[in-house]
Amino acid sequence: MQSFSDTLGQVFRAIAANKLRSFLTMFGIAWGVGSLLVLVGLGEGFRSGQRRQLATFGNDVVLMFNGTIPAVANQHTGMRPYQFTPEDVAAIRKLPEIRSVTGLLNRNDLYEVSAYANTSGQVLGVEPNFAEIRFVPLAEGRFIDAADLAERRRVVVLGYKSAQLLFPGRPMLGETITINDVSFAVVGRVGTISRGNNDSDNQKVYVPIATMQDLFAMKGDNVPHDALTSIQYQPATHGDTTAAVPAVHRVVAERHGFDPSMKDAFQEWDTIQEEHMIGAIFTAMDVFLGGVGIVTLALGAVGIINIMLVSVTERTREIGVLKAIGATRRSILTQFFWEGLLLTGVSGIIGIAVSGGGMWVLQQLLTGKIPGFDPPRLVPWSAALALGSLVLCGVVAGIYPASKAAELDPIEALRRET
Repeated sequence: MQSFSDTLGQVFRAIAANKLRSFLTMFGIAWGVGSLLVLVGLGEGFRSGQRRQLATFGNDVVLMFNGTIPAVANQHTGMRPYQFTPEDVAAIRKLPEIRSVTGLLNRNDLYEVSAYANTSGQVLGVEPNFAEIRFVPLAEGRFIDAADLAERRRVVVLGYKSAQLLFPGRPMLGETITINDVSFAVVGRVGTISRGNNDSDNQKVYVPIATMQDLFAMKGDNVPHDALTSIQYQPATHGDTTAAVPAVHRVVAERHGFDPSMKDAFQEWDTIQEEHMIGAIFTAMDVFLGGVGIVTLALGAVGIINIMLVSVTERTREIGVLKAIGATRRSILTQFFWEGLLLTGVSGIIGIAVSGGGMWVLQQLLTGKIPGFDPPRLVPWSAALALGSLVLCGVVAGIYPASKAAELDPIEALRRET
């Protein structure tokens, strides 16, 4: 009985006897595996990049802005504007569908001046929980607290870029700046909020919303003195605004005198819905790109089956001799099976290793360099899919030609021309 080592020896000799053909066959499989992994990795890179981009804005948040109420639904004539107030925030805060809500008042026409420089970054009047709802990484000092609101303190937290501009290379905590000639004490500094080349968020400064309403209220006709720019909230159920959005719409519509079914009256940005939409797009992309990779891999497998069938034809006399001297059907089947499996297995491992190494290099070079995009990475499920496909391809590429070889009649095989 032929040992396993003898079988493998015959397999390696058969592969070595047709070096170019074996190389091209293995290259096709390796290319198919690499294509599958890289294509899926690209899709996952886009997905994680978009998630990271949204995370720098805030997680699980819906933003509502002052809107206009149409006289007739779906028509933009006779529209009446409305502004949010702290009372709207208080009413929304009572909703069981909401876990957190904050009001915001911002102005873009104010100027900040220190003893060293001046700037005109956006000034935001915020509540203490703003840093919990939005992404505000505190780097130094503290953020706005409840006492600041209650006592209407004139304190300010500087954004990353504003701090650099107003206090270049100098300590800032406890120092004073003026906002439109009104003095504010610096109590904190925010770390960088990176969104590529857009550094407007880094130039923001934060003050207590009560102080902002007292000193820098919104301008305009028929605008309440305590008007807000927007209301931002998080649903009680993480990642699901199905109940939260209609509940907030009902409260806002009731307080401002219009029908909540008039969708044109609401101006909002649902980051949760956007994240779900992005996820669905990239899942479809993964399926499509993975399908392209599988087709490429299947073409390589077809090539191996074809090559193995050619090998059986070329080695007909050899098979006849082996069977004439006592080789069993099982030993012939085993030899060709292992030859096909070895070709697919080795080439597949090479494809995984090369594509994985290439993606690792790209991660080292490009991570954090392209806004909204992460470099492709080796995705575990795609590697598992590739390995599973390889096993299937190897079995098919080995079993069918091997069965054809094992069924050859030794007498007829010996009669054939080489």
